[in-house]
Amino acid sequence: MNLFDLKGKSAVVVGGAGGLGKVIAKGLRDAGAKILLADLTEEPLKAAAAELGADVEWFVGNAAVEGDVEALVAAAEKKLGKVTILVNAQGFNKKQDALDIDVDMFRQMLDANITGFMLTAKHFGRHFKANGYGKIINLSSVRGKIATQGPGNSGYCATKGAVDMLTKQLASEYGQFGVTVNAIGPNITMTPPMLAIFEMRAKAAGITVDEYLVQQGNAIPMRRMGQPEDLVGTAVFLAAPASDFMTGNILYPDGGLTAIG
Repeated sequence: MNLFDLKGKSAVVVGGAGGLGKVIAKGLRDAGAKILLADLTEEPLKAAAAELGADVEWFVGNAAVEGDVEALVAAAEKKLGKVTILVNAQGFNKKQDALDIDVDMFRQMLDANITGFMLTAKHFGRHFKANGYGKIINLSSVRGKIATQGPGNSGYCATKGAVDMLTKQLASEYGQFGVTVNAIGPNITMTPPMLAIFEMRAKAAGITVDEYLVQQGNAIPMRRMGQPEDLVGTAVFLAAPASDFMTGNILYPDGGLTAIG
């Protein structure tokens, strides 16, 4: 038995058009799984699906809207048959000082980063229960465990802490049905949106972006910034039979930040 073989499995990756979601989806596909990507807008989804392969399915919807999630489950069952893996990779971070936080934006983050995870876990959880097996993988962050020294992340840290506890509670409730629920907690990762932020920070500091990245990488034990590909092995492990007796855990491909943070 190949403990990391996903042949015969199928995965729905919510947030699949994003930097981390797309890379994880590719890793699951390379391990043998059939893939359906879900996200908010059609064009990025179509582009991501085409990049991953002609047989990759896609679905447009908002995971924070229950009707959309119900439609996603129905579409996944029609296109993939029995779904065995759910990846929640949706969400965003809007940095705001806590003293000046925009409450409407805070609520949007709660919806995108928590409500969507709960709704997909609810409806795919029913599908998994009926089949007696399933894997739920939530994208959390090191910021669910440790805060930042500077301001701006109160909303993001709060939502990722909630993702961690939701992961544990769902693991407690779903384990009896043969369903595992785990999370991945990366450090800051070099996705295209983050690179744009790094460029702005480097400019403000009067240094090149390469110099900025070296500074940031030197602050963690591995002495480099994280890449999206650094999450793939963890995701495949959590999706595969190798982790069938692991549930309620948050794994940190973070270059060692949580070891010293």
